[in-house]
Amino acid sequence: MTWVGLAIALVGALGYALGAALQQFEAVTEGASLALVRRPRWWIGGVIGFAGASLHAVALSVAPLVLVQPVSVATLVFAVPLAATLHGRRPRPAEIAGSVAVAAGLLGLMLLVPARNVTPVLSDTAALGLIGCVGLVVAVTFSTARLARGPAKALLMAVGAGSVTATVSTFVRVVGGGLGGDLSRLVTWFTLAIPVLLVCAVVLLQKSYAVGYFGIAYAGVQVVDPITSVTAGAVLLGEPLPSEPGKVVPALLAAALLIGGTVTLGRLAPDHARPRPVPEEPADAVGAAHA
Repeated sequence: MTWVGLAIALVGALGYALGAALQQFEAVTEGASLALVRRPRWWIGGVIGFAGASLHAVALSVAPLVLVQPVSVATLVFAVPLAATLHGRRPRPAEIAGSVAVAAGLLGLMLLVPARNVTPVLSDTAALGLIGCVGLVVAVTFSTARLARGPAKALLMAVGAGSVTATVSTFVRVVGGGLGGDLSRLVTWFTLAIPVLLVCAVVLLQKSYAVGYFGIAYAGVQVVDPITSVTAGAVLLGEPLPSEPGKVVPALLAAALLIGGTVTLGRLAPDHARPRPVPEEPADAVGAAHA
């Protein structure tokens, strides 16, 4: 079932990448405001992204968190070119190189995590503590983002958004992985918390996308989400982390790729909003004005 879960996660991640690219295009155009709900393309992106997230949730119910989360990293090399195409341009070589470097670095780090499918168990106290810690991260990153500009602003917001999406994944893993075929176990406050956290994640993501630096924003979420999820899986759910000395050098090389790719994406120019056409005045109005 682990391979089935990974296959489902890959399909879901591709859908999530396409949905993110569509929503980023609209967020740059309209800004992260309620005006987005009047944009059909934003809703289409949301539906596709939700379908991808739903498949991701299914994958988490049949495979370990530390294996499913890294699969989403591969979508970075698809999401960035998709976003560039929507903005009417070819992907920049630096975008491709940075995306591949980030994906390879993070994938390398995640592959070092040993796989062991344990039944996830999370106490109420630990769950509330996780939400509290993530809430603090969001407060700090978004407060700091108000003072930042450009890629730094997008990255800070992405860190906050990624921590919330990681919390969603952790809760989904606990609920889905703990069912054991008994649907009555869905009746828990964990299940109710998932959609609330998901809405918060969507709002924060739109704010990071609206800055215009999709590459660094999407990469930031894709990095923070799995790292936070793996950490939560290890600390709260008892899932294993690597401990062999021989993995130190590969981990350092993967981290170097990750950092280099992130810096490359952060140095790119932003995608700005499309210029809105100026409405033409009626001919009689123009004549009256000259009269």
